[in-house]
Amino acid sequence: MLMLASISLERERVDIIDRFKQAVRRTPEIMSAYYVTGEADFVLLISVRDMAEYEAFTRRFFHESDIKAVKTMVVMDRIKASLALPIEE
Repeated sequence: MLMLASISLERERVDIIDRFKQAVRRTPEIMSAYYVTGEADFVLLISVRDMAEYEAFTRRFFHESDIKAVKTMVVMDRIKASLALPIEE
């Protein structure tokens, strides 16, 4: 299963952002992560086998004191996945 999660941190302090980035880098379930502007601070692409594994992941990873809010979306169908850049030669 793939999940997209938007994460809002309690405060936008450099030490909190850096600590969160380090936690993301060492977490194997997180396939991709983006530091973004807008309502959320980060958007994560998470891969798990089933909802039980996702629940265990959330208990382990999202219950950090610096996380204010998490919004999760379950991917129902992958329409397109590519890392190709639209660059003309």
